[in-house]
Amino acid sequence: MHPHRNALHNELHARPSMYFDAPAQVFHLAFLDEHEAAEAIVRSLCDRHVALADPSLPQGEFPVGGARLKWERHTEFLTLTLVLPGPQATPWAALPPVLAEVAEAHSALLVNADQVCVESETSWRGSIEDYGFKDPVGSSLDDGKAIVWSDLRLNGNGLNRILVLNRQFDGRRLGRMVRRLLEVETYRLMASLTLPVARALSAELRQYEQELAALSDANARAESQDIKALLERITRLSARITQTSARTRLRLSATEAYAQLVFERIAELHESRTGDCQQLGTFIAQRFRPTVRYCASTDQRLSRIGSAVSHLSSLLQARVQVEMEEQNSQILQSLSTRAETQIKIQKAVEGLSIIAISYYLFSLFKLLYQGMLTLGIELPPRTALLAGTPLAALIIGAIAYRIRNTRRH
Repeated sequence: MHPHRNALHNELHARPSMYFDAPAQVFHLAFLDEHEAAEAIVRSLCDRHVALADPSLPQGEFPVGGARLKWERHTEFLTLTLVLPGPQATPWAALPPVLAEVAEAHSALLVNADQVCVESETSWRGSIEDYGFKDPVGSSLDDGKAIVWSDLRLNGNGLNRILVLNRQFDGRRLGRMVRRLLEVETYRLMASLTLPVARALSAELRQYEQELAALSDANARAESQDIKALLERITRLSARITQTSARTRLRLSATEAYAQLVFERIAELHESRTGDCQQLGTFIAQRFRPTVRYCASTDQRLSRIGSAVSHLSSLLQARVQVEMEEQNSQILQSLSTRAETQIKIQKAVEGLSIIAISYYLFSLFKLLYQGMLTLGIELPPRTALLAGTPLAALIIGAIAYRIRNTRRH
């Protein structure tokens, strides 16, 4: 069996929804997981409330008084969801102490805080005005089995309030529906984290575009002696763009993934209009989609600038290569001319060498003939000349052949 088979199979059940009946209060907090904050939060909760829980697990659930608290560890964030069942004295109760302590200790990492008031037909107060909403948006879910309203504004405690009137959902379907509502808000805010990054990046991209335009103009009128400096400027710009892309790639890619989850969760609500309110999912999509598009256009803009700089660098390198090939061609032609001159000089030297050798050889033969006469050996000049000439020709021919054979090798 594959060593990861069980873990991969159990991913289907890794994050089950919390099931409850109306009326109930649901509190949902999402914290960024920076510097192992998620590990610290979960461990502190487990140590304080349930010592037997394993904080290393991706999710867990345990009772806190009459409520139930669940943690879920995601790739970039941690969520804490507390369900307080039964009717409450006020529809918008204060954040329970167990969550208030964590929110205060890690306020810099708190990215989302929602409060869901789930009402039944019997606990329903009869009007959304009784719940403090002034200009809410709302939808009928799943053919009127439940209705949801929210003004999508933060109250004095920093909570986003959502009101749910349950009509026909059982505890399981109600829990799944509330989970989708909470995921819409959490994923929407996680995706929106890229917006400040994209806005800050716009100034850098504007500067990159100006530098790219200046380099393009310089490349069009650059002389050969300016190419090296121009190529260095392009290389520095390309390095800065690569650094910027590496710094922002993860955040920009995360926005696309989170946005897709938001739109999927909205579609799963199966909304329809209720009263004169604008539909909740329609309102969120209309206001959220420009953020997604702005971040996506920023990412595309950065990619286009990087591609343009790479193309300009390729053009300049091609120009440099052509000039180098022309220089190499001239050098090779010069070397060829020099080699031909050296060959001619070498042939002339060979000819002079053969003449000098012939002169010294005949001089040697002459001395040898005079020595023979001195020793009393009578040898007519005609005979000596006829005998020495073939021998001299043979020696000179052998020397000439040796010289040419050496030059050929």
